[in-house]
Amino acid sequence: MKKLFKFLLNAVPRPLLIRLSYVARPVLAWWLQGPGFTDPIDGKQFKKFLPYGYGKQRDNVLAPGTLSLERHRLLWLYLQRQTNFFTNTERQKLLHFAPEQAFYKRFRKQANLAYLTTDLLSPLADVKADICKLPFENNAFDIIFCNHVLEHIPDDTKAMSELFRVLKPGGWGIFQIPQDLNRDVTFTDDSITDPRQRAEIFGQYDHVRIYGRDYFDKLRKAGFEVREIAAIDFLSAAEISAYALQANEIIPLCLKPYTA
Repeated sequence: MKKLFKFLLNAVPRPLLIRLSYVARPVLAWWLQGPGFTDPIDGKQFKKFLPYGYGKQRDNVLAPGTLSLERHRLLWLYLQRQTNFFTNTERQKLLHFAPEQAFYKRFRKQANLAYLTTDLLSPLADVKADICKLPFENNAFDIIFCNHVLEHIPDDTKAMSELFRVLKPGGWGIFQIPQDLNRDVTFTDDSITDPRQRAEIFGQYDHVRIYGRDYFDKLRKAGFEVREIAAIDFLSAAEISAYALQANEIIPLCLKPYTA
């Protein structure tokens, strides 16, 4: 199973993987149903989650019903428990980069959202756009989700400035990234272009850096107020285990000041 998933992740282009997953998902969900782990996004229980990883495979990571990873389930729980994202009666404009399948249909159905998706390649994108040159007006969106995107972007400073530009003053965004919290400083090397080398060094063939703890300060330099929210700040150890989360993961909540 691990070898098959690793082969598919590395050999099949991501847009095709997204399309194929719609066929595989109901079969996997039926096969693995039972007590063990809970996916908070659909509320269903499974004997185990699927392995996942472009390099080293991690066990109990991919929930069969929604195809959510640890970061998706953590984000869902944060939005559900710590924000009014699902209950706000005012309609808000949400820009969602590289929309995840676990969220796409659910957010699309929310009456309190004017939901717009964007990406260069995803078949789920409403607008095909370069994050470093967005085709949107200043101060256009109340909320922005841009998760596991910036590690792919050579000029992430420009991308962050564009995120700041199109977010409304008083608006907020969540910009998750794969992060090594043992590193103080982000590591990047533009001379590494071979996909195999990138996978070995950066963790994935199309990543261009490994973010360290200075990621949050880089967002602050772009103009955001940043709150570092750890899973353990609002979830118990039992919940982290039951939902198969990473206890040390930090959600970067980014706010655009009204004075911006």
